[in-house]
Amino acid sequence: MVSLVIVMALAVASGPEVVEELNVDTVWAGHPVRFSLMTHQDKQFAAYYNADRDMVVAWRTLGETEWQRVTLPEKLAWDSHNSITMTVDDDGYLHLSGNMHVKPLVYFRTRDPLNPATFERAPMVGEREAKVTYPSFFRGPNNVLIFTYRDGKSGNGDQIFNQYDLAGKTWRRLLDQPLTSGGGKMNAYFNGPVLGPDGRFHLCWVWRDHFGCESNHDLSYAQSDDLVHWHTSAGQPLVLPITLQTAEIVDPVPAGGGMLNGNTKLGFDSQQRPVISYHKFDAQGNTQIYQARLEDKKWHIYQTSDWHYRWEFSGGGTIIAEIGLSGVEPCAPGRIKQSYHHAKEGSSTWLLDEATLKPVSTLEETPELPKELAKVHSSFPGMSIRRANDLGKSPEPDTRYILQWETLRANRDKPREGALPESSPLRLIKVKTVK
Repeated sequence: MVSLVIVMALAVASGPEVVEELNVDTVWAGHPVRFSLMTHQDKQFAAYYNADRDMVVAWRTLGETEWQRVTLPEKLAWDSHNSITMTVDDDGYLHLSGNMHVKPLVYFRTRDPLNPATFERAPMVGEREAKVTYPSFFRGPNNVLIFTYRDGKSGNGDQIFNQYDLAGKTWRRLLDQPLTSGGGKMNAYFNGPVLGPDGRFHLCWVWRDHFGCESNHDLSYAQSDDLVHWHTSAGQPLVLPITLQTAEIVDPVPAGGGMLNGNTKLGFDSQQRPVISYHKFDAQGNTQIYQARLEDKKWHIYQTSDWHYRWEFSGGGTIIAEIGLSGVEPCAPGRIKQSYHHAKEGSSTWLLDEATLKPVSTLEETPELPKELAKVHSSFPGMSIRRANDLGKSPEPDTRYILQWETLRANRDKPREGALPESSPLRLIKVKTVK
């Protein structure tokens, strides 16, 4: 690999600084689960599992140091899939979903705008809500609020999309059929939909045959202007639900070919062409990062890494990732960047030649967070830092908020034996980029 290091932006910004730090609560530290943070106007909301594994929402007005809290009637089990997500609609009502892994839908909505104390369990559509996983809120065309989730399980699941009627405060199906269906033999693991620079929604996914993560196969793609009518990269309409037989296959990686759900990422180059980043085994059996780019309505595949290491993964439950990657993004004329972490090669950000998608150097960018936030404070062995980025936006320029806490690593969603760490402080951290 080229050893040249390019330093970017250091002359412009002196770096981020912690300007505020508040204790929110103490939280469960036996295994990681994604929490949620949202800043909306002058309010801030944090959703998490406390030290007793109860689902809690804390909130404050910006500038205040005291948090109010409400405990919701949900309790966390030993499952790192049971993340929490939330959003706010255009009338200010809060929506929250979480604590599900092939479980009945858990959904709360506030009775009063911006008041978590009025969270109430609420219905959605009422059908296909008994085996829910991976809840996600996002905004579609005309800023409509969308909710998507998997109905079913690994090896037997369909992807459902709902849309919210603001006037009636009700949900209905966005699509009459699931977007994707495994037909009882597989399921799709999504990245997206991502609103691209071309104004279209882009989606990539892998198919998985059963609970074992080694059974991922066939990298697939679809795009849409409105989230209702879907088509291939060549503009051919797709009949819903999309199945393995009807999907556009970008790379026919077989089961056992080294591709993993969660490690397929969408990005775009300077010409607004979609680029799907993923890993699979090369001809020698080593794990490499590849890029699939849409060029003149055809997918071209490039190998980016040249590692001498094979990551052999298998089985079910939340696994510890030995390799991770980001999507690509333009950063300079003829250059795009991509971050990665590797169990043996470390972590870095590549500067890629846009034409060949090969590394030409590594980047040393101004860090997004101060270095002191990387310090683990717990003395219990095996603890790691967890973070939740802000789903909203700070009203102050050049500032951002994060939640930070510490836990043990994932344990395949199984109870741990022996001693467990004490609860971890959940901290809200305000970071300002000083120029």
